Amino acid sequence: MNYEVSVNIMPHQGLLDPQGKAVRQGLNKIGLNQVKDVRIGKKITMHIEALNEAEAAKIAEESCQKVLVNAVMETAEITVKELA
Repeated sequence: MNYEVSVNIMPHQGLLDPQGKAVRQGLNKIGLNQVKDVRIGKKITMHIEALNEAEAAKIAEESCQKVLVNAVMETAEITVKELA
């Protein structure tokens, strides 16, 4: 079966996010003072062939642990969806 896996990667809450800070400051400079915090991450979409959803999630988790995510600085949220 084929699955689409989305991995949302964000910096840990306690860490500074210089990109997010720069974007927030830019928004404030153009008058959008209602924006109080911005966090910038990345979204990765993968198509995985697996026997079932659990196996697809396991492959995605291993991909995160070995390549996609720096566990010291980032967290990942994995979503698996079966493709028709």
